[in-house]
Amino acid sequence: MTASLEQLCRDVRALLLDFDGPVCSIFANYPAPQVARELLDLLVSQGLALTNELAEESDPLEVLRHTGSSTDQELTRLVEDALIAAEVEAASTAEPTAYGREVIVAARQLQLPIAVVSNNSPQAVDAYLREHRLSQHVAKTVGRAYADPLRMKPNPTPIVDAAASLGVVPALCVLVGDSLSDIEGAKAAGTRVIGYANKPAKVAAFQEAGADAVVTSMRQIAQALMQVEGL
Repeated sequence: MTASLEQLCRDVRALLLDFDGPVCSIFANYPAPQVARELLDLLVSQGLALTNELAEESDPLEVLRHTGSSTDQELTRLVEDALIAAEVEAASTAEPTAYGREVIVAARQLQLPIAVVSNNSPQAVDAYLREHRLSQHVAKTVGRAYADPLRMKPNPTPIVDAAASLGVVPALCVLVGDSLSDIEGAKAAGTRVIGYANKPAKVAAFQEAGADAVVTSMRQIAQALMQVEGL
């Protein structure tokens, strides 16, 4: 645990958590490439000719992002609805991230309000939180805006909205995220950011992107929060 991480936990007044990564692995048992393939098949069934690049896309969120930027709103809504249904199904078998729950509980013991800020649908996030008895600890869910993928992170809007919903200025919030889009979005929103490097290659990438702290386990954040509580 680094002194900077401990100090960061002392300084903030609200905790913002990305969902897929810091809280759970949503597609652990319903793989993201399978979901992406189903969305691509849906596009083909609607008469859309896939580019070679899009045909190889394995991230369902990127399929939605592409659809929203290059097709009409009706088709975007069709893909959005299919993705929501897949995410809700995936949430039922999602695997909790080690120490993710401990981070949430430790933050609540410090009376830090918590919001989940996710590019996944709010329906999937809320379903997971209910299933794992975490809803009572999370004050707000800010999920993907319906059929408007341009508002997904790294767009800072959902992060700013989450801070506002908690009544805390962005500068006194910290976002925990496991992607460069989380780092970029947090910096654009004016919040502090902890990079959760759940893969070794992410450590240097997050540091170079300007994360305020980088951890390789959610346990480090839980320990830092408990250290603050013990002061």
